Amino acid sequence: MGRKDSISSGDLTDTHYYILLSLMTPMHGYAVMQKVEDLTEGHVVMGPGSVYTMIQKLLKAGYIKPSEQAAEQRKSYVITNQGIDIFQKELKRRKKMVEHGENALQMKGEQLP
Repeated sequence: MGRKDSISSGDLTDTHYYILLSLMTPMHGYAVMQKVEDLTEGHVVMGPGSVYTMIQKLLKAGYIKPSEQAAEQRKSYVITNQGIDIFQKELKRRKKMVEHGENALQMKGEQLP
């Protein structure tokens, strides 16, 4: 049995998550790489190969679309309503994961970071 793609299962990888977060405003692939690095204070650095591969997967899934900003020479993308829905679902899932971790630490008597 083959592994199910995380996009089709609705669980986003960190890369998908940060690309969708970046594309709340239209931008091209290179700007996405810079935005992610800025948002994460350098903790997440994406190369062009992975960004453009993920952009294609997100386009295919309907979570992003080409931006209609005709003035730009580079192809820009923006999140779709479907992308916002999946992003909100993922944000809720990740918040729950943090809550589970905090609860486990508290039960063990550990201080929260």
